[in-house]
Amino acid sequence: MKLLVTGANGFLGYYLCDLLLKQGHQVLATGRGACRLPFLNSTNFSFASMELTNDDEIRTVVRTYGPDQIIHAGAIGKPDECELNPSLASAINTMGTAYLLNAAEEMGASVCYVSTDFVFDGVEGNYVEHSLRKPVNYYGQTKLEAELLVEQFSGRWSMVRTVLVYGKPMTGRDNLLSIVKNKLSKGETYQVVDDQVRTPTYVGDLALGIHKIIEQAKHGIFHLSGEEILTPYQMAIRTADYLNLDKSLLIKTTSDRFIQPAKRPLITGLNISKAKQLLGFAPVDFDKGLQLTFG
Repeated sequence: MKLLVTGANGFLGYYLCDLLLKQGHQVLATGRGACRLPFLNSTNFSFASMELTNDDEIRTVVRTYGPDQIIHAGAIGKPDECELNPSLASAINTMGTAYLLNAAEEMGASVCYVSTDFVFDGVEGNYVEHSLRKPVNYYGQTKLEAELLVEQFSGRWSMVRTVLVYGKPMTGRDNLLSIVKNKLSKGETYQVVDDQVRTPTYVGDLALGIHKIIEQAKHGIFHLSGEEILTPYQMAIRTADYLNLDKSLLIKTTSDRFIQPAKRPLITGLNISKAKQLLGFAPVDFDKGLQLTFG
């Protein structure tokens, strides 16, 4: 199958491209700037620079490659950056999705869109695929707008929502676990909130779940995350314990004290029953995720 991946230079992008290549697919990785992936010598791999704000560039890349399936993982994924620069967030997260869907429709390609738990308000948690969407920050709003566009797509589409993705960074971008390791290894303190509830997702599981959706030609929305319910502080403590680092350097705080430009939903976490039943999705537990991240 010919697959086009957006956001390929990012955290998830590496794991997606690695898995898809190992499964024998042809992969066109796209992203901003030059390729940061180590697959350029692979037979079925190619890379194209593609700005999600550039409609003409997107159409040209999609027309030239002619993918069977597009995995749209590219976005501004940092909530604070979206809050501080809403016009750019809209241009990339929402309009970029619109441009990509138009190009996909023209070429008859299917689309799998990667979204987030931040489309929910964080009041109840354990969200199912059809739960009411009500974002509390601008990042979530742009992702909701993109979701609505995907749902109007005339071709075959699927959508994945995930939560607080962690794992070994392969292309530079840190995540909570790697930040904890870096800070504590240097003897630095690190403030982590303990009142935000999540179901953290190992990045390899997320890539594998997306691959299952594509391989099985599934349609609709799927929640892909871990099953363990943890706060970021609990994740940080268990990371410190696993690495034998000084967990007294971790400072427990709450959302009202830890001031950030973008408000975070307090209680999210996703119900993954549908993915388990229909896809055979079976995420690792957090202890195994730690082993895979640092092993």
